[in-house]
Amino acid sequence: MKREKKAILLAHNYQREEIQDLADYVGDSVELSRRAMEEKDARIIIFSAVDFMAETAAILNPDKKVLLPSLGARCPMAQMLPLETLKTWKARYPGVPTVLYVNTLAEAKAECDVTCTSANALQVVKNLDADTVLFGPDRNLAEYIQRRTDKRIIPIPERGFCPTHQLFLKEDIRLAKELDPSAVVMVHPECTPDVQEIADFIGSTSQMCRYAATCRARSFIVATEVGLLHRLRKENPEKTFLPAYHAALCPNMKRNTLELIYRSLLEEEHVITVPRAVAEKARKAIQRMFELANTR
Repeated sequence: MKREKKAILLAHNYQREEIQDLADYVGDSVELSRRAMEEKDARIIIFSAVDFMAETAAILNPDKKVLLPSLGARCPMAQMLPLETLKTWKARYPGVPTVLYVNTLAEAKAECDVTCTSANALQVVKNLDADTVLFGPDRNLAEYIQRRTDKRIIPIPERGFCPTHQLFLKEDIRLAKELDPSAVVMVHPECTPDVQEIADFIGSTSQMCRYAATCRARSFIVATEVGLLHRLRKENPEKTFLPAYHAALCPNMKRNTLELIYRSLLEEEHVITVPRAVAEKARKAIQRMFELANTR
């Protein structure tokens, strides 16, 4: 059906194992959207992930039909910074540039100066010509940047977070480390600062994959959504990967199933669209990210 409809299936690193195995590409949100841009012959993008990722794909690929298998797959973090809240913060700090994590809805992206990913957030902020930055919606990522730059980072909202990454505790990781002292601890920057402090490596999902492939260590403790472990194990069968917390599941990511993907493609239903005016402004913020992060 994918061949007949000229469709490609994109799966985020947190998707179910069987979906990752069936996908044409597996990766993080912006990585996948950019990959879709390179598929010139594709007519349909099935984005097995959550709402804001499908929106980003639609923004970057206006000539393609973007499908989200489950409309219930919504990112809680993205809901923490609605448009009116963002405007309130911008009014409170007039003239201060706004950097938004890609984990935001299109309407918020359209009101910011530049977006970022967990992989390039620090680089984007450092290259921004400003001493003070409004950054949202993840406070933990904001604090990660704050500790690595002299700029003033103002988190918006004050307590934005990813519910799944809040589940990790440094005590659990220390217990796992006692069982395998040689294990390398990899932590996502959406985790709390005290968890980040005991990490051997902090990075995005794509950065974790690259690090695991080149690191000489044979075992790893991974503090991010457990879906990533499937990819890590497939790409590094000779190495051992243990979750820092076995129940670190994102229920929204897991809403997508093979059956829903099949039905969505069959009926071409659950089309994700972004109003043209919003998409144009959001696209500028995303393109600005590519420029500041020195990526193509």
